[in-house]
Amino acid sequence: MLGLTSLFRRLYRLISWFLLGIVVVIAIAACNNNTPTKPDPALTENCRVIQHAMGETCVPFDPQRIVVLDPQMLETTIALDNKPVGSPLEYVMPPVSTEGIEDLGDVDAINLEKVLSLKPDLILGLSISTAPYSQLSQIAPTVFVDFEHSGEWKEDFAFVGKVLGKSEEVERVMADYYKRAKEFQQKMTDSNETEVSIVRIYPTQINLYTKAGFIGTVLEDAGLSRPPSQDLNLEETKKLTGDTIQYSISEEVIDKADGDVVFVAVGSWDDKIQEVLTSLKTDPLWAKLNAVEQGKVYEVGDYWIGTGAIAANAVLDDLFKYLVKETK
Repeated sequence: MLGLTSLFRRLYRLISWFLLGIVVVIAIAACNNNTPTKPDPALTENCRVIQHAMGETCVPFDPQRIVVLDPQMLETTIALDNKPVGSPLEYVMPPVSTEGIEDLGDVDAINLEKVLSLKPDLILGLSISTAPYSQLSQIAPTVFVDFEHSGEWKEDFAFVGKVLGKSEEVERVMADYYKRAKEFQQKMTDSNETEVSIVRIYPTQINLYTKAGFIGTVLEDAGLSRPPSQDLNLEETKKLTGDTIQYSISEEVIDKADGDVVFVAVGSWDDKIQEVLTSLKTDPLWAKLNAVEQGKVYEVGDYWIGTGAIAANAVLDDLFKYLVKETK
């Protein structure tokens, strides 16, 4: 149940969006309060009609000033060489570069005035976004990508490629990725016998990631196996945990984090993460894990819980770095 603080924060955000929406409507005098459901055929000569989570939008053939509403769309557009002019930057994970990109504030409270000031010709977001679509679509053509979980990153990448008219570039990026994954398998001949555990440190808990999410798909492409505690597909994860791609574990069942190799994803977005990690390292039960005793626990960045092609290639970099050397 949400606490009072969270409720007040959400109420504050709703009021903020309402007030900012008034500013946007006034600033865009030529627009009205109705969001068109179908583009005017007479206006589609210089744009392509895209079906998306919120209906239809006529997208410019060559958008030059893209605004994105979340880190996934930021990574996706950069991977397609369409660097956006604005994005929320709070949770952006290296190696995604944010240089020269205007910060739009909290991903759950997009600064509409700043979006307006950037004069975008396209706005991209996810269907789970809390940003007000009707107001954004008055600023510029706005597309919301259907999103359920990070394991769909390849489909989302292909969809954005279609939106931007860069489907061929998507194919090239993915071909390079699959080529690297194949090279990893060839260099690590026993990859399918190596069980890789994924642990993520949160400010208040420790989670395990199953094979349904982003990192699960990358490990599968690399030919790596998962320990039984994480060898769960989407439906199995939902049935067991109620979540789609991850679940938290307590100290009493820390053995579920074990594997032949353990990768611990450690972010820098909250100071408490390091406190939880330090506590974990001093836990006697953690010290008894096979991977810990064998010295095969590796700390990696939050891009292991990423959502796109840039993060996927960064994960492959780590797999080559930490695992291939062990087979030499």
